[in-house]
Amino acid sequence: MQTLVICIDRDNDLGEKAHINTPVIGRKNNIDAAVKLATADPEDSDTNTIFGGIQVLDDLLNRGIDAEIVLLAGDRNVNVVADQHISRQLDEILKTYNANNAIFISDGAEDETLMPIVQSRIKIDSVKRVTVMQSANLESTYYLLKHAFNDPKISQTFFVPLGLAALIYAIFLLMNYPEGAVIGILAAVGLYMLYRGFNLDDQFAVFLNNVKNAFHGGRLTFVTYLTAFLIAVIATIQGTLEIWTYYTQGGIWYYGILTLATVFINESVWWYTAAFLAGYSGKLVDLKASGKSIYPYMSTLFFAVSMGLLFWGASTYLLSINALLSSPEIPDFGLQYFVYSIIGAFIIALLGMKISIDNRHERYNEQLSNTGTKYT
Repeated sequence: MQTLVICIDRDNDLGEKAHINTPVIGRKNNIDAAVKLATADPEDSDTNTIFGGIQVLDDLLNRGIDAEIVLLAGDRNVNVVADQHISRQLDEILKTYNANNAIFISDGAEDETLMPIVQSRIKIDSVKRVTVMQSANLESTYYLLKHAFNDPKISQTFFVPLGLAALIYAIFLLMNYPEGAVIGILAAVGLYMLYRGFNLDDQFAVFLNNVKNAFHGGRLTFVTYLTAFLIAVIATIQGTLEIWTYYTQGGIWYYGILTLATVFINESVWWYTAAFLAGYSGKLVDLKASGKSIYPYMSTLFFAVSMGLLFWGASTYLLSINALLSSPEIPDFGLQYFVYSIIGAFIIALLGMKISIDNRHERYNEQLSNTGTKYT
């Protein structure tokens, strides 16, 4: 085959609305898929993308070019998981059809973000964007806003912060503490903005996908991930309760934001460390069960304990300074704990590095065993 016509439905409207599994291969199958999608949602632009691809296919066939059309779909949550779905489908297609080049069909910039993924696997000769001409009435502001807010990607970005603010304000009103509503709303909206700003939604989607695969695959990681999540929740609650104790005793301006943050870290650091160890241990067990070596991953466990020890020692030292300012007669052991934590963290980290390096040497010696040489 010479040319592959590739149509992209990144947000998987085809599966969500028409219940069609992808990849869809062939002219007839793509026409059937487009008709089903148009029947389910006549306003979906992906229908026009499919028919645009069929038009390109017919033009290629009329010119005597050997071509075929394929339709690939991602996931309703447009993120890394959606791109991985499309990548796997494209790899399966290219194993079956030995195409030399491709024509990329899309309905907008969102689908075209996948072009680097497609180009890494096959040469793209042309890109065609299918746009729909609307009447003036349909292009009214109301119509555009209505359909924008019906889009999950836009509605989540716009409505979630407003919903969080309204919910937190209602909770504080029920507690007869309206002054705290401002702090709670700013904290919640700030965390949400950081969550979206650092693209943590993509990482969270990948994490949920791994948990789902672990559950369906009967792997231990599902149980350990759930355990890690529950321990992390306990850690957050534990640290928050300790902050609340300090806050009710003297208020935020009496202790200061730095002190309250240090209290949270000191109270919850070992809980968070335990959550990471619990989640990561399931991965090690699954690797061992599949016959793979776990030693290259062991150093991560040691580094996690080292980081927990350092954070605990530093927070203990800062809290001891604060205690000395209020009660100078109290013995100061904070500096000793901090020094011991640094020494202990270095020892644990070096032990993890030693295990990792020894494993690399062992694997390298196995590779050279046939030559009679040995790495030292």
